[in-house]
Formats: sequence, C-alpha cells, structure tokens
Amino acid sequence: MQLKIGIIGLGRIGAIHYNNITQQIPEAEVVMAADVRHEALPPHVQVGTAEQLISHPEVEAVIICSPTDTHADYVEACARAGKHVFCEKPLDLSLVRIRQTLSVVQQHGIKLMLGFNRRFDANFMKLRSLVTEGKIGDTHLVKITSRDPEPPSLTYLRSSGGLFMDMAIHDFDMARYIMGKEVVQVYAAAATLTGGAVAEAGDIDTAVVTLTFEDGSMAVIDNSRRAVYGYDQRLEVFGSKGMALVDNNKPDNHVYYHGSGAQSSLPLHFFMDRYTTSYLTEMQAFIKAVRGECELPVGGEDGLKAALIAVAAQQSVKENRPMAVGETAV
Repeated sequence: MQLKIGIIGLGRIGAIHYNNITQQIPEAEVVMAADVRHEALPPHVQVGTAEQLISHPEVEAVIICSPTDTHADYVEACARAGKHVFCEKPLDLSLVRIRQTLSVVQQHGIKLMLGFNRRFDANFMKLRSLVTEGKIGDTHLVKITSRDPEPPSLTYLRSSGGLFMDMAIHDFDMARYIMGKEVVQVYAAAATLTGGAVAEAGDIDTAVVTLTFEDGSMAVIDNSRRAVYGYDQRLEVFGSKGMALVDNNKPDNHVYYHGSGAQSSLPLHFFMDRYTTSYLTEMQAFIKAVRGECELPVGGEDGLKAALIAVAAQQSVKENRPMAVGETAV
C-alpha cells in the first residue's frame, strides 16, 4: 500500500520533495497539497488549506515546508490528528517552543523527522561509516566549511532567526552526526562583512565556531553567506589512525593546465544542485520509517540539540565568551 502524504508549502524545498515523491518514490503518493501561493499548487492533486490537509482522512503523513514560524503549530496539529511528520528545520526559533512541541509529539506517539538532509549525502555517509568502523581511530577534530554563493532575500533574512539558526544549524547537526558525540561548549566569532541585505536585516554573514565535545575533542566550523565561486561544502575528520575528507562536488573533474597556470570547474552553484540526491535519500528514509521498515534516522531531539548549539553560538557572539550548551533557554 502506498503511504498517503500531504505537503504544506511548495517553495523550493517543498517542490523538491513533491517531485521526488511523485517521480521516484512509488511507495508513497501525494494526495493533497497546501500553499498560500495558489499558482505553486500542482495540477491533478487535491488542494486546500493546511488545516484541511492535516484533518484529511486519507492523509497519513505530512511534509511541512512552510515558513519557520508555522512549523511548531503545524507539527502539534499533526500530532493531535495522529499524522506522522517530516518537518524542515528548525522546528522553531525558541527553545521553549521546541520543547513544548516535542512534548506534544511524544504524548500522541507520532513519528517526527527533521530535515537535516546533509546526513544523507553519500560522501558524508561514507565519512560517518569510517568513524563508526574505527578506521579514523579516536576522533579528535572535525572541520566543516559551509559557504553559500549569495545571501538570501531581505524578507527571508528578517524571519530566518539568523545565520546560526537557519544556515549553520546544518553544520552543528553534521558535527554531531560525524563525531557521534554530544557538544558541551560553543565559542563563536562573527561579523557582517558583505553589507547589503544582511546588514539591513541586522544579521551576520561570516562566522567561525568552535565546538567542544563531551570528551574534549573539537569541531571547527566556518560559514559565509557569500562565496563568489559557488556553494562551498567541505568536511574533514581527523583522528588517531588517520584522516578522511570530502571536497566540493563539481560539474566535472577536469583540470586544464597551460602556460599561465591551471584551471578547473567551480563548485556546484547552490544546495539544490549539490544535495539533489540527498533530498531523495532523506525522503525515502522517512517513508520507510513511517511504514515500519526502519527506525527514524534523525528525530525531534536531534533538532533540539542542533538548536541548542545555535542559540549558544548566538549568545557567545553577544558575550564574547565560550557558552555551555543549554546555558541559555531562549
């Protein structure tokens, strides 16, 4: 039997999930969609409001890709209606609200998966397997570079929660995933160096974050909202037995050598290109988990832990000191 799915929000991410399900996942079917922009709604699919979708008797699971400030409300409504949920990150910008929502989810016993799609990138999954198989030995350090090709719109920036909550939160989750350890301390430095919409929104565009894990090992993450050469996604894990790294994906791997030097292709332009396959693998994992074929690979608690790190990073910048994870409860 196909899993009956409803999708709330058909922007960039929602459209990716819709296309993946309808074109590449025969185990599921999109039976209803909701979006405030009616022109975004696909033909041949029943449409309605988010509330109508959540209460629809055929819908078994809901994919939430609407703006962040709606996530917690929709997740709670789904839980009370007995619908399983896949929700894009973050669950909310408030730690208090996140905890309240997770409590509702637990009370009603639904499955909740958060959209940390980078866990499902084949290269990063390989690094994680090298760690779990002991090939790296005792892990000492993970280094993550994550830079966007350009800042998002001013409208998005004003409601995103800032660089740490909407962008670097992926890297905080990835650090936990690769190392298989919990972060206990965060020390962040940040600046606004590109001006424009980022400065107008009062956000930052450049940051370096040091995470300390429970055993004293560390992660170093650098972020930028503007890398003129493309979407820069690199990761290295180092330990007592060696090191493994993932470099950028490129359209091709050629290098052209000539009298003045050497040239190669730039990284893929943005996340839709870089993580195309990971979005498909992620959704396949969610559908399998709802169908009882596997455990949820990333749940609500993972979202809370990444948000705790993000809030600690924000506070670290404000106070210019290391912050214990959980020291502030915003």
